[in-house]
Amino acid sequence: MGSQVLRLSHPSKTLLGAVPLTGSKSESNRALIIQALSGGNVAVENLSSAADTVTLCRALALSAAPGETSGEAHETVVDIGPAGTAMRFLTAYLAITNGRYFLTGSERMKQRPIGILVDALTTLGADIQYAERVGYPPLVIRGGFEQQRPAVKVQGNVSSQYLSALLLIAAALPKGLELQIDGELTSRPYLTMTLDMLAEAGIEHHWVDDVIVIKPQPTKATTLTVEPDWSAASYWYAMAALAKTADLFLPNLKSNSLQGDAAIANIMTGFGVGTVFESGGVRIRHTASSPTQDSSSLDFRECPDLAQTVIVCAAALGKDLSFTGLHTLRIKETDRIAALQNELGKFGVALEQDGEVYHLRTAGRYQPSRLVIDTYEDHRMAMAFAPLALAFGQVEINDPDVVEKSYPDFWKHLKQQGFVIS
Repeated sequence: MGSQVLRLSHPSKTLLGAVPLTGSKSESNRALIIQALSGGNVAVENLSSAADTVTLCRALALSAAPGETSGEAHETVVDIGPAGTAMRFLTAYLAITNGRYFLTGSERMKQRPIGILVDALTTLGADIQYAERVGYPPLVIRGGFEQQRPAVKVQGNVSSQYLSALLLIAAALPKGLELQIDGELTSRPYLTMTLDMLAEAGIEHHWVDDVIVIKPQPTKATTLTVEPDWSAASYWYAMAALAKTADLFLPNLKSNSLQGDAAIANIMTGFGVGTVFESGGVRIRHTASSPTQDSSSLDFRECPDLAQTVIVCAAALGKDLSFTGLHTLRIKETDRIAALQNELGKFGVALEQDGEVYHLRTAGRYQPSRLVIDTYEDHRMAMAFAPLALAFGQVEINDPDVVEKSYPDFWKHLKQQGFVIS
């Protein structure tokens, strides 16, 4: 957009018509790694236009044809900025790719832990060193390691991306991979997505109890078609819940989606939004003026990227709900718990922690004369709070360009749906 502050309002509070969502960032990034390791066997269609995916594309091209150097002989600099998935996936991918790499990112990326994945890869035989702080990027990777062993144990409750990063390279390892998941598994749908997409490319796996085994094997010739992004759809569900009238069609979304964020369809029934899967996509409608919540507690363990959207929507509707499964939010693009607490407090709503449970308290909610939302370099903060323009008349969003990370057309689509943006 170019501006550092965006003012948002919606005079009619009516949403009608189709919203063409970009391809899933999660599916796209997995597809790109599968394609890169396929030896030309795998094509990808409907790739996401998200900045994270564009960044990963660029990084993979750079690693395939090293050019930029950091001063050391033949060391390729790969800077992924704030792209967390790219950091995790590339750490594993570059570890098995011939060459010497300096993998770095934004200042926030240097604060996001990578040690669990690095430990797993070095156990297998990878040569990875920390360039600055132990356990965190940037990394110096000497690629193309000699595999020492097939078996590795990895914590399952920190980030499923560590596990997916290992599974994506498993079939290319000379000894394959025997991945033992240690403890509780968080974000299981993302792991299932990885395995399902590998299966589409002909990579078989066996998952028994806490162990996933992938033997060395080639990919088959195939085309991976990326479904639109259910995470992006979640913001439209929130808008439908807060609108006076909403009848929106989201093309090409599937009922049998690989994406865990498809859970938004079920969650939002309690917020007055109905979902109908039609030929060619999904229709969502505002169905109740006073929606009821089926449950007073929601668990985001398998869909943490929905948490901000749902919590902000609940706050706007005055729903005092409890939430679990938020433990991974502290290590995302920002500390998303702290960011939510700060911004919800600007209109009198509290998000209180009690151990692993968070309680939303809306009794003190009020309509401020001016509501200015900070985004903390986090795309989901901007998009989760934007629907408040339907509840509070006008909202100001600082640093609105952060949406480029996952949904570059977000503000354009809002304009098409009658939002006034200045």
